[in-house]
Amino acid sequence: MMTTDMGQFKLEQASGIFAADNGLLKVTANTENGTLALTWKNGQTMTGLHAEARVGGEVVRSSWYGSHAVPESSVQTIKDGFGEGLRFSFEHEEPGKPVLKQRIRLYNHLPYALIELEAVNAQEWETNELAPLAVYLNDNGVLDFGDSSKEEIRSLFIPFDNDKWVRFSSYANPASVRSYEVTAIYRAESRRGFVIGSVTHDTWKTAIDVEGTFSEAIGRLRVLAGASDMQTRDTVPHGTLRGTSIVSSTILVGAYDDYREGMEAYGKANAVVQPALSWSGGVPMGWNSWSAVMAKLDYDVYTHTSDFFAKELQGNGFADQEGSLYVNFDAFSGNLKEEELADAVRRVKANGQKPGTYYTPFAFWGNDPDTPVEGTDGAVLYREILLKDAAGKPLPKLDGAFPIDPSHPEAIARILRKLEEVTADGFDYLKMDFLAHGAMEGVHYDPSIRTGIQAYNYGMAAIAEALSPERLGRPFLINLSIAPLFPHGYAHSRRVSCDAFGMISDTEYMLNALTYGWWISDNLYRFNDPDHIVLFKSCNQESTSLHEGRSRLNSGIIAGTSLLLGDDYRMEEAAARAKAWMTNREVMALARRGESFRPAEGRSGTGGEDLYSLAGDGGAWVAVFNFDAESGKSKEIDLSRVGIDGSKGLTVRDLWSGESFSLKPGSSKHTVELEPAESKLLYYI
Repeated sequence: MMTTDMGQFKLEQASGIFAADNGLLKVTANTENGTLALTWKNGQTMTGLHAEARVGGEVVRSSWYGSHAVPESSVQTIKDGFGEGLRFSFEHEEPGKPVLKQRIRLYNHLPYALIELEAVNAQEWETNELAPLAVYLNDNGVLDFGDSSKEEIRSLFIPFDNDKWVRFSSYANPASVRSYEVTAIYRAESRRGFVIGSVTHDTWKTAIDVEGTFSEAIGRLRVLAGASDMQTRDTVPHGTLRGTSIVSSTILVGAYDDYREGMEAYGKANAVVQPALSWSGGVPMGWNSWSAVMAKLDYDVYTHTSDFFAKELQGNGFADQEGSLYVNFDAFSGNLKEEELADAVRRVKANGQKPGTYYTPFAFWGNDPDTPVEGTDGAVLYREILLKDAAGKPLPKLDGAFPIDPSHPEAIARILRKLEEVTADGFDYLKMDFLAHGAMEGVHYDPSIRTGIQAYNYGMAAIAEALSPERLGRPFLINLSIAPLFPHGYAHSRRVSCDAFGMISDTEYMLNALTYGWWISDNLYRFNDPDHIVLFKSCNQESTSLHEGRSRLNSGIIAGTSLLLGDDYRMEEAAARAKAWMTNREVMALARRGESFRPAEGRSGTGGEDLYSLAGDGGAWVAVFNFDAESGKSKEIDLSRVGIDGSKGLTVRDLWSGESFSLKPGSSKHTVELEPAESKLLYYI
């Protein structure tokens, strides 16, 4: 065996072996059987990894090929946004098949590798399926946690988008999970685990299939570039890529003593490749009309809300930072006459606030595809700009709307006309909804755009440019509602869940998304959006109890977070709660930090966890919830699970009541009593 140093990296070469080691992770290429092994310093391992590609009607594997090598010329030091690194290519050849090249990068001080698959053919070919990594237990592939524990293994499901009230979830073995773009496979108690996910989102929809065949083993792991199914909202196969060289998405593979650190590292890695859209303003706070009045939106409720904020809340702790309070129209702003709309915008600005509005750029809500596109004088019909199948027919409706093809120049022209109208009318905030329509697979007008993600990037880039502060000469906040999680970088905030209103069940539903998606905030998007914070009553639900309303507010505060309220303040109780709660300066100061709390646990399945924490100012905030609307509960907080050291004693302050009490030195647990639907925000120092 020959061992050499290459910068910060140790290389090993022997008969049938090439290995690169950064001190935290060693990647070994077996040139005899065509598999990879990853060995981490903490003892975790992944062995028997291979690559796959769909070639015509069959799937080929790198380990089935006859020749495997790491060309010396491919081993190079690199320096990029991840730091100083080393790259090499593990190449597999078989006569009559594309050459499969697993391109691997390691970086100094990082416990993960970045791996992508390039499939190369002498002649042009096409495929819609590349798997840069796969491992099967029956082929001696193993994920080993490096411990002797018998505790349960869980696999994380991350949804492609936030439509149809989809839930994040973690599934205990045995289970079959298809997660989108990223997953974590971890032990629930120790939190030790693996994180595997894509960090490039320019071309492919990526899925990770995990088969937890037995309680103590992962039977199958496959990372697939080319996912198309009901969860991606597709009705046709993933688009094909064509050329002599076709490259998969780039996959991060890491192992961590705490999978939560791994998920946060994954979020940060994505931000290296594509940063979150920058925002220099304050945490957005204010109001959105949907939950308050839905289709009954009118001039009176909008202007009344603006006046209420100006008189009762603005100078009393709510959104103190200048320019961060928004009063937003949702759908049905067309109910207002043109002069009413203009006057409403003037009223909001006169009150020192910013107006916002709503748009669905990739969805056509009509029933007749031969309807003329607005602004074209009948020269363009919607049929022309709708996304089509291989037979040239418009794709079926999704959520009641036909998907529009973002690659069509008339579709982009339509969007730009609307955005010009929005900005000319004086709006400073745009909520965009039903964006998954623009990422659906189909036959696109532009032949160079072959996949739904390529089309989505094209359309969203045009929107972000049109609304950029460089073009407008002022800040403009972009919010996404129903939208794919990836690609990111085109908006400042995104709803972490689907619609959530005011009941305790809404709070639990939104917190399900925070339980498994807290890491999104400030990495992919500057702010998680917990949807409308209903303190008293949405127009489609019963009124909430005091505890129920405040729990919904607490859930929004810890989400990381844009904080848009959703009540009709012409109702006396809604106004009273807003005046009492939104003027609590300590609570509002916590909200204005714009930081997402971390879940203490990750074993709630399809539910939301009830305990979260955030370190800061020399102590830690803890949020604890009771999701039962009928019964109280005693919640025992294990301080170590929320990162708090009780050995020297603690002072605990309730942010809502202002009361403080002490925990004795050596305290390891703290029991909190909660009434039905109650939650508490506590600060430990």
